Amino acid sequence: MSELQGGPGALFAIGGAEDKLKKRTVLQEFVEAAGGSKARIVVVPTASALGPDVIDVYRALFAALGAESVVGVRPENREDADDPAFIAPLNDATGIFMTGGNQLKLAGVVTGTAFGRAVTAAHARGAAVGGTSAGASILAEHMIAFGRSGATPRQRMSQLAGGLGLVQGAIVDQHFAQRNRYGRLLSLVAQSPGLLGIGVDEDTAAVVRGTHLEVVGRGAVTIFDGTRITSNAHNAKRSEPILASGVVLHVLPATATFDLEHRVLLSYGPQPPAAEIAEMAAAEADLRKLAKEIAAEGVSPRYYAERKRRAGRRTKAAAAGESRPEATEPIKAGADPELPDRTQPEQ
Repeated sequence: MSELQGGPGALFAIGGAEDKLKKRTVLQEFVEAAGGSKARIVVVPTASALGPDVIDVYRALFAALGAESVVGVRPENREDADDPAFIAPLNDATGIFMTGGNQLKLAGVVTGTAFGRAVTAAHARGAAVGGTSAGASILAEHMIAFGRSGATPRQRMSQLAGGLGLVQGAIVDQHFAQRNRYGRLLSLVAQSPGLLGIGVDEDTAAVVRGTHLEVVGRGAVTIFDGTRITSNAHNAKRSEPILASGVVLHVLPATATFDLEHRVLLSYGPQPPAAEIAEMAAAEADLRKLAKEIAAEGVSPRYYAERKRRAGRRTKAAAAGESRPEATEPIKAGADPELPDRTQPEQ
């Protein structure tokens, strides 16, 4: 069994076509989340129509990125997915990666089987679980099985199937901007407003840790929040356009973090190191002090003269061991010491 500790692992919903040749930012992040040089990754290419080559590609990639071991496990039907021989490698995995391909096939083989339960168990004990394209969609409780492209949401634009349920309360779509899938995701949010619609661009990952989502890669993650939506999805006919008014849109580039539970943006942009934050706090304190001094510039010169005189008294009293209560009396800004009180009429 894996020695992973500390609760559920990270989830990587990758929008497909992740960079495999140059920076490989998304795949590098996955390897790091799976344990870095100690990562033991299982590649699941069930959705793919390609042969053993797809396993060879990811084995070479993850090994080049520092993983300790990479093995391929490919259940082709539900009988395979209940076979202990296919499940055994998952028990020691620190990372599970599902490739792209036919997402309905992937769901049909994996969900509700011992293999699917083993993936869920691996995530619960701390393994990073991710997938690209079809492998991203299956992470959610409800996954898009297939559908049409287009910017306008329409009735019957897509079909849902059951997913693994690792990402709760959301639907994940992929190749989002590249294949113009705005309409189909928005149509599903209009039909099920309680679910967040999460659309992930290519070479981009929505990385979920607990209830927080962080964006990694060169594209963006688009989120549709239908909490306050007004829609006619309940009576739109056939393939008619669906009304979707009041949807909150979030387009999140790399480094942005989002709270999936409260549905709000948490941060964006690179976060400075702790030492730099402390330095900025000190600079802010200096600025506040300077602002007070600048604000006092309109005070009468006698104000400063009196402050200097009283400070001198305190110094002499301290040297002589005397107590001079009057030396500690406050002087209010704007006061003009030793001048007559002009607020009362002269006698």
